[in-house]
Amino acid sequence: MFEPTVTALGLELWGIEHIQQGKYSLLRLYIESEKGVAIEDCEQVSRQVSAILDVEDPIAGEYTLEVSSPGMDRPLFTLRQFEQFAGSEVKLRLRNPVKGRRNFKGTIVKVEGGNICLQVDGEEFELPHVDVEKANIVY
Repeated sequence: MFEPTVTALGLELWGIEHIQQGKYSLLRLYIESEKGVAIEDCEQVSRQVSAILDVEDPIAGEYTLEVSSPGMDRPLFTLRQFEQFAGSEVKLRLRNPVKGRRNFKGTIVKVEGGNICLQVDGEEFELPHVDVEKANIVY
């Protein structure tokens, strides 16, 4: 819903988080650009996305809209982003455990067939992307 608008502004929609906090929620959009993201970019996207939200009204109840750059400890959302950061260290949490654990911190070895291969303390884990709850680059 937001990607065409963000793209039209010359930016990339890096990812979206919707965090429920009781009856309130937070909708966070991450935007990216090769030239970097300025506060003016965030303000412009916020205005445009707010207008879309007013018309479409996809979120029930009260929410806060936040627009920001991914930053140094950037979250990873898509398989393409994991591929882009192959060789980088990530901290990752799964919805369902793999080998009895949900939390991992290791190096992205490769992305293959919908799985992220992560090397943790000399051991490789094949983690299904669909089960990734949260992932961030370790800075």
